[in-house]
Amino acid sequence: MANFEAYQEYHRIEDFEEDSPPGEEDLLVHVPEGLKDSWHHIKNLDNFFTRIYQFHQKNGFACMMLSEFFELFQFLFVVTFTTFLFNCVEYDILFANRAVNHTGPGQNPLDRNKVSLPDAILPTQQCTERIQENSWIIFLLIMAAIFWVYRMVKVFCNILSYWEIRQFYIKALKIRMEELCNFTWQEVQCRLISLQREQQMCIHKKELTELDIYHRILRFKNYMVAMVNKSLLPVQLKLPLLGNLVFLTQGLKYNFELILFWGPGSLFQNKWNLHPKYKRAGNRLELAQQLSRVILLMGLANLILCPFILVWQVLYAFFSYTEIIRREPGSLGARRWSLYGRLYLRHFNELDHELHGRLGRGYKPTSKYMNSFTSPLLTVLAKNVAFFSGSVLAVLIALTVYDEDVLTVQHILTAITVLGVIITITRSFIPDEHMVWCPEQLLQCVLAHIHYMPDHWRGHANKSETRDEVAQLFQYKAVFILEELMSPIITPFILIFHLRNKSLEIIDFFRNFTVEVVGVGDICSFAQMDIRRHGNPMWMSEGQTEASVYQQAENGKTELSLMHFTIKNPRWQPPQESSVFISHLKEKVHHDAQGGPPTQLLLSEAPLCSSLLSNESGNGPDNLLASVLAHPVLTASGLPGRDRRFVAPSTAASAAASVLASLSISHSQLPHPEGTLYRSDHTVMDSVSASDSQIKSTAMLSEFASAEMSLHAIYMHETFVPLCPKVHQQNSLPNQRTSGQWQNPVPMRDLSRNTGCPANSSHTPVSLTSVPTPLRLGGWTEEEEEDAEEEEILNSGSTPKQDSRSSC
Repeated sequence: MANFEAYQEYHRIEDFEEDSPPGEEDLLVHVPEGLKDSWHHIKNLDNFFTRIYQFHQKNGFACMMLSEFFELFQFLFVVTFTTFLFNCVEYDILFANRAVNHTGPGQNPLDRNKVSLPDAILPTQQCTERIQENSWIIFLLIMAAIFWVYRMVKVFCNILSYWEIRQFYIKALKIRMEELCNFTWQEVQCRLISLQREQQMCIHKKELTELDIYHRILRFKNYMVAMVNKSLLPVQLKLPLLGNLVFLTQGLKYNFELILFWGPGSLFQNKWNLHPKYKRAGNRLELAQQLSRVILLMGLANLILCPFILVWQVLYAFFSYTEIIRREPGSLGARRWSLYGRLYLRHFNELDHELHGRLGRGYKPTSKYMNSFTSPLLTVLAKNVAFFSGSVLAVLIALTVYDEDVLTVQHILTAITVLGVIITITRSFIPDEHMVWCPEQLLQCVLAHIHYMPDHWRGHANKSETRDEVAQLFQYKAVFILEELMSPIITPFILIFHLRNKSLEIIDFFRNFTVEVVGVGDICSFAQMDIRRHGNPMWMSEGQTEASVYQQAENGKTELSLMHFTIKNPRWQPPQESSVFISHLKEKVHHDAQGGPPTQLLLSEAPLCSSLLSNESGNGPDNLLASVLAHPVLTASGLPGRDRRFVAPSTAASAAASVLASLSISHSQLPHPEGTLYRSDHTVMDSVSASDSQIKSTAMLSEFASAEMSLHAIYMHETFVPLCPKVHQQNSLPNQRTSGQWQNPVPMRDLSRNTGCPANSSHTPVSLTSVPTPLRLGGWTEEEEEDAEEEEILNSGSTPKQDSRSSC
């Protein structure tokens, strides 16, 4: 990165829309009376648009403020209750280690030694004395009080700020609070754009675009997504016995953002401008040393505060998860998208609710895929442990039913509880013997929603290596809790010993990939989704992009992000290069659709396909995806269609192309006819609407837009596969594995030397001068398994055979 000569200077680029002429900020602009005092010429549009978005997503003023106040009281409760437990409870009496003698007139002799809860609580005066005698408790209470006062001041500032946003919704956007839940974000955004034409919230532009608003809301998040995409952030740890692990927690992410974006000594001088000194290449070494010192100080600060943060993390986790674990011990075995996975899978310019919705749709297929892997050894152990624990528990329950006095025996309740937890946990490791899984089809379902998948997963869905890589994106909840608890200890060392070594690369990254957009400010250049600057020639961008390996976004992120943003914002007009890419994609889809299965056939197979993929949902978009994903399996198996004729085998790409080419929304049915990229005489919507009377709803429109993007992800992954597999297998996740061993990522300067196809390869070689090899995102590499049987299976598109469990 340091030796890269191109992109060495800071760039100022023009926005996609017509920019305001020079000096327009000095012109007089007509502003409607009553609005000019509040919302004309807003200085910090980043905060303003972000608050508007949060106000909408958090359901208005009342819900937001109630949540803020409960957070205050929650912190106060945790501190007060913990202090009470440590200083005001007599545990010897509570545990019956010391006898209690109740004497008095009228006291029942049988109750004299009976312990009640008030007996174990110390008097107020004695409790206060014990607190005053402990200097550490006083110090911690003072620290907690300072933090609580700071939070309280911040809450009251938020009240004033969001009250102004409430007035903006009512007066400017004409949206009443009781109707807020009926408006989608796209509708609110449309009103914002219209309002800009009436009054100049931003005086540097005549009109705002959807992309301008996204850029301001996601300015720093786009940088984080780009840095993860280019493997710049040090989120890999090499631990003894555990090997290489991906480690990214809320605390570590907070420190990254504090150092780079808005903390003392950060690279940005305000919310929207990079400091001028970071825009010049001349003093990059000096700036790197300065950033290194800031990181060191931040790491030392984390090290000093580590005990206090750790105590808070343990207490908060204890109060949050203990009851859940007692009630549902299996909840620790549930999975969630990791914080790293959310950054890796996030598109450029993808808002939080769009990301959560997309990953939420992918939760079930990903869970099914991960559950399809079982360990025979662990299954045998789990069955026997469950048997022995269940036998003991059965005896204890039988004795309790026979005589309830058994419960008074010391530790009997503890034994029953522990045995129940053990049985619940072991049952989770025992697979359902009646379940039949299709790993390849399940992984395709996962791809349809998450949109990103290393190519070496294809044909290897039943391998444990693939499962381990998916697990880094989709982690156990128990692993998440453990990582958050360990974060205060590990974060300082990551900052001091890993992030500091990246100082020069970070300085170069922000200089090379920061551009200024008129009316928006400094943004990450990847967020422009510019095919010419950051396209990948392996993703249909060849001949359309000038990007080198260093400039390319990995894993087709530029191309997929462009498609996602275009579908989610159909009124947005992309720039010339992006329009050419979309046009070429549409032409290729229509061409491939001619050899694909008929759309009506796919729709007729939808119920059967949904059943094959264990899809409980029966709505139109899910049926479309199910028919596309399962149709190749049906045709390959030789099953006849509804017309009793055998259909020629097809691929998921051809099926997706057939559906995409048939997408059409009539003006009479939908309020936004431009909501799809394709037009044709065949209408998928018409076929689906016959069974779904709610097609006109906004929710269904959103679902069909998500289904359209899922089809594009399937089609692009299946179609834009490079001719040389050795080149493309470097598009992967953050750790490179070869023959079972983890390796460090290949340096950027070495990429051009190690990506050629073997001379005796059966695949058509790729010229490294015309098709630069993309930098792998962290570099997972599949194992070298190219035997003839494996190659035949991959070419036929069938699912690899699984050992010791049912497969399709």
